[in-house]
Parts: sequence; C-alpha cells; structure tokens
Amino acid sequence: MIGIIGGSGIYDISKEAKTIEKKIIHTPYGDSSEISLFEIAGKKIAFMPRHSGDHSLPPHKINYRANIWGLHSISVNQIIATNAVGSLKREIPPSSIVLVHDFIDFTSKREKTFFDDEVIHVDVSEPYCNRLRNQIIANKNAVSKGDFIDKGVYVCCDGPRFESPAEIKMFQYLGGDLLGMTGLPEAVLAREKEMCYASICTVSNYGTSISKDKLTMDEVFEIMENKNEEIIDLIYKTIETTDEDYECSCLSALDGSSV
Repeated sequence: MIGIIGGSGIYDISKEAKTIEKKIIHTPYGDSSEISLFEIAGKKIAFMPRHSGDHSLPPHKINYRANIWGLHSISVNQIIATNAVGSLKREIPPSSIVLVHDFIDFTSKREKTFFDDEVIHVDVSEPYCNRLRNQIIANKNAVSKGDFIDKGVYVCCDGPRFESPAEIKMFQYLGGDLLGMTGLPEAVLAREKEMCYASICTVSNYGTSISKDKLTMDEVFEIMENKNEEIIDLIYKTIETTDEDYECSCLSALDGSSV
C-alpha cells in the first residue's frame, strides 16, 4: 500500500476515486490522524492529512509517532509526503517544487523515535528514499508553474512561529535551502519502520528578512491553492508509474542498527 501524507493545502487527493473506508488507528502512542483508503490506477492508497482535514492541528502538536505507526500497521510500505516550506535562497523562489535529499533537525520538543526502551541507531546517510525520489523526479513534467528542483536541504523547526532574521542567517550559514515545521521527525520515524519516504516540498514564501520583514499565512495558502492541482497530478503520475514489487535498501534500514 502507498501512503500519502498531505501537508498544508493538501487535504484531499481522492478526485473521482471511490473512498473505500475512513479510519483512525489506535496506536501505543495515541490516535493517528484520519486515514482515507481508496485506489489510484488499481493501487491501494492510504491518504492522511497531517494537520487534519480542517487544518486544526499545529505543527508542534501533530502526533508523528501515531501517524507513522498507524500507516505501517495497515501495510503501507512507502510514503509520499507533501510539505509547505519557506526558502532560504533567492534562487529558490515561491512556487518552486523541491525534492529534498537531506535535513537539519532543529526541533527540540518532539518524540523522535520508536526506540525509547532499546538501543537502536538507525542509519540516515540517505535520509530520503532515493528510489522513490527518482520516481517522482521522472514525472516532473506534471509541474508547469514554477521551478522543479531535484535536491535540497530541509531545516525543520518546532514552530508555530516563523523564524527570526538571525535564525535565517544561521540556517543559511549551515547550508540549509528550505525551512519547514513538519518534516521531522516524520522522515526518521518512517526510516525506523523500514518504510520508503520522500517529500515533495512546495515553496510558499521566502524566509523572514530575505524579501520583506513580515510573513503571513495568507501568502502561504495562496501559493498552496495555486499549486494544489499540480502537486496532486505529480502524486498521481508517480503512483501510476510506481512498481508495487520493488527492492530498496529502506526495507532493511534496521540491519546492523542494534548493539
């Protein structure tokens, strides 16, 4: 089964597909966000809006462990996530779509692992699944508005506030390309469950002080509304061309991780 986690502005991708079932998974970490089950091109899909369907969950209150556990428990083995992000570079303008390949984690108040009671050191030398990334990149012709960039370093902060000008400068100095509040620990939790995971990041704004002093959510949602159809088309084309029988190192990510 293929899992889709929708970020800001992506609350439903079913189009004309018949929804088979809606469910909330009860996990050892609490309840997951609601999952919709349906089919695209004959393939089983589990769609989850990260912030809930009415965007009522702020980034620091999302139950990332319950969401990933829940998807894994219904046999999802690969996840395409979407994230609205800010840009740290003028050459990555709003409306760009970026397939991130690495991250810097500045979150501090989140439960980040399933392994609280055992010593497991999961490898993240390739933090995002390159097989799945390449599958998305192969369908980049679905994107016609704005740039499509196939690499980027994602910096994740707790939020819910936007970052300060000094923080922006620090993240730039450290080599970050994009800023977001929801990409982690989601990506690492998926790796701990040996699931393929890739993120389609949509640039909704420049970071504070890069283009202006004040940011508002209005501009974020305006960009996401304009890009919504394009992002969903990219997801559909990727699903249609994804092989259900595949080999990937993500599926054995825990090999050699225990002491």
